[in-house]
Amino acid sequence: MNDYNAPANLLRDKVILITGAGDGIGAQAAKTYAAHGAICILLGRTVSKLEAVYDDIVAAGGQEPAIVPLDIKGATPSHYQQMTQTIIDQFGRLDGVLHNASILGHLSAFKDIDAQEWQDVMQINLNGMVFMTQALIPALEKANNASIIFTTSSVGRKGRAFWGTYAVSKFATEGVMQTLADEYQNKTLRFNCINPGGTRTHMRAQAFPAENPDTLKTPEDIMPMYLYLMGEDSKAVNGQSLDCQPK
Repeated sequence: MNDYNAPANLLRDKVILITGAGDGIGAQAAKTYAAHGAICILLGRTVSKLEAVYDDIVAAGGQEPAIVPLDIKGATPSHYQQMTQTIIDQFGRLDGVLHNASILGHLSAFKDIDAQEWQDVMQINLNGMVFMTQALIPALEKANNASIIFTTSSVGRKGRAFWGTYAVSKFATEGVMQTLADEYQNKTLRFNCINPGGTRTHMRAQAFPAENPDTLKTPEDIMPMYLYLMGEDSKAVNGQSLDCQPK
């Protein structure tokens, strides 16, 4: 599905929440979803970055997005419940979620992992994602057919030396997706993972500082898979972990 050619109206009037929407893959996904007709809810920590994405969407003729400034690191389940109620009040439902927000932490030997950093990575990459998903389910159940996409990594399928903290958070993400997919089988919600692969982002540069970014695909290059999994053409796809850049 990496060569998927999405119809222009694929996501017309669908309400889609994107986390980590201020830059990188999240920002590109929001702009791409909006270009295909979606009403995007932009969630992120930095208001100025979210406003820039908002401006790009409106300037391109997309529907006016909503902005949710939220730091997942400090958010509690009650924050997510309040957010869900606001979404229901404002839009009546939620048609899709792209869980894109993640942090890398530092690459280090397992014995040297800093306890606080472990907690921070798990809070953002796992706990926040879990609590947010729990809270959002009532809004997602109000849609005719809702797609929830989690972001995984090759190190979330096979552990890699020195990637302990990030890898474990992504193994857990795969587990969350599989559990939910099984629970909601044959219902109106579907849950899948996307592995973007090596992409020209700030996080990739942090992990591989010596790498030439020009050798990598851009976030825009990998959007066909993001469109496919969010739209109706993947209605039968549930419990899958798909690669944007198959080896």
